[in-house]
Amino acid sequence: MDLIIEPQGAWTRLVLNRPQAKNALNTALLAQLAGVLTELAGDPACRAVLLTGAEGNFAAGADIAEIEGKTAAEGATDPRKAHWARIRAFPKPLVAAVDGLALGGGFELALMADCLVLGATAKVGLPETNLGLIPGAGGAQRLLSLVGRARATRLVLTGEILPAATAHDWGIAGWLSDGAAEDVARPLVEKLAGRAPLALQAAKAALVAGAEGALALDQERAAFEALLDTADKTEGIRAFREKRKPGFTGR
Repeated sequence: MDLIIEPQGAWTRLVLNRPQAKNALNTALLAQLAGVLTELAGDPACRAVLLTGAEGNFAAGADIAEIEGKTAAEGATDPRKAHWARIRAFPKPLVAAVDGLALGGGFELALMADCLVLGATAKVGLPETNLGLIPGAGGAQRLLSLVGRARATRLVLTGEILPAATAHDWGIAGWLSDGAAEDVARPLVEKLAGRAPLALQAAKAALVAGAEGALALDQERAAFEALLDTADKTEGIRAFREKRKPGFTGR
């Protein structure tokens, strides 16, 4: 199964399980995650969710094979947009436990969590400009809200990848573990599951509205879609596959 579902009483553990691809988020996995979260949203027995990745990584990004041949027109009708929206609409506390890689779409998913816990091995970043693209699920906007313009610009424009301690110091994550992320995340989600559920849902809704109400999420997505038709996107992905430096031409 690409998504492992483990009910834990008052909370549920979800595991991204594509270890052969470092848990890259293809459309099928994203659809499964959105569907399960929608079901759990309506389940009164589940008061919180812990999301993590299998075998040492959270999610290394989107599935490059799916993006490689996609056009701007196809991007505009991409079902992934609806899946991302359903994930963001999950009304209950969502805790992300991140070990290893959380890059691109994987980092964007982690940024949608209410509580982000980084393990000692975690590495986070938005390297999409290396492929001739930009983040397509609101990652740049949410990062801007968290760390400010200077640091968000640094990460998005350069594609720099941050180690766990730096990401925590910058305010990207609220918790840092000196071992595995779940060492800290499990007690946290258990604590949240024991608190007043309606109060936590109301608090989450207010926090999300306050943090994201003015973000240019639609503009970011439209720019991502437009870049799908560029020669630089084709070159960036080809260079990534061939493990060489891309030769961008601005077309």
